[in-house]
Amino acid sequence: MNTNSAQAILSLRDAGFAIDGQALVEGVSLEFFPGTLTVLLGPNGAGKSTLLALAAGDHVPTHGSVEVHGKPIGRWRVRELARERSVMPQDHAVRFAFSVNEVVAMGRLPHPPDPVRDLHIVDAAMEVADVTHLAQRDVQSLSGGESARTAFARVLSQQTPLILLDEPTAALDLKHQESLLRSMRSLSREGHCVIAVLHDLNLAAAYADRIVMLSRGKVVADGTPREVLTGERIHFVYGQPVAVIEHPTRSIPLIVTTDP
Repeated sequence: MNTNSAQAILSLRDAGFAIDGQALVEGVSLEFFPGTLTVLLGPNGAGKSTLLALAAGDHVPTHGSVEVHGKPIGRWRVRELARERSVMPQDHAVRFAFSVNEVVAMGRLPHPPDPVRDLHIVDAAMEVADVTHLAQRDVQSLSGGESARTAFARVLSQQTPLILLDEPTAALDLKHQESLLRSMRSLSREGHCVIAVLHDLNLAAAYADRIVMLSRGKVVADGTPREVLTGERIHFVYGQPVAVIEHPTRSIPLIVTTDP
């Protein structure tokens, strides 16, 4: 799905990843463009996190290719790639006694040192992620939600064109879920390419420009929230009957479960 006339930042061409002959992702061909927020949806085991790991360069495709700015991802030097894409993994725990401020500042490491600018960027990232008041806290003492917001602030401070987030809202309360998704949408409007794995279909419907739905390692739908989130498709992919209705205050679809 090409919704942008610009050149793709990230391209997957017949990409797949298998372990011991078992395909976790198979035959995925997708392009992702600047100025878009894409959400990867699908049930547990659908291949969402594996696909994101391929996009990040953390997995080497067992067939097909993954390219960033038209260059195979495996040919990028580590520091160069870290200036092009940032990643928030599912497991973002830090097992050393760094402060929140130090962890967020790690996002600046791929860039040439500029103390004044770096300080400003780190402070701004912590404010957006609502962790400024935690700046001197040991990250090992944080709650799950505080840890997730710190990891998001580190991604923000890295300032990359491509931003990859794996279940960034999983540990967050309602307020911070909405805040993080608003920040992701703002980043896309500023020209970043943002790709996130989510489980909440309603968050995806509210904020995504594009949804890629996966099932058993394959793409089963790719389009706008209204195009992808139909009752029939959700029932088929998730095995759960739903009703898709109009949100009472937003012009977006709202998904509610129904009895089997």
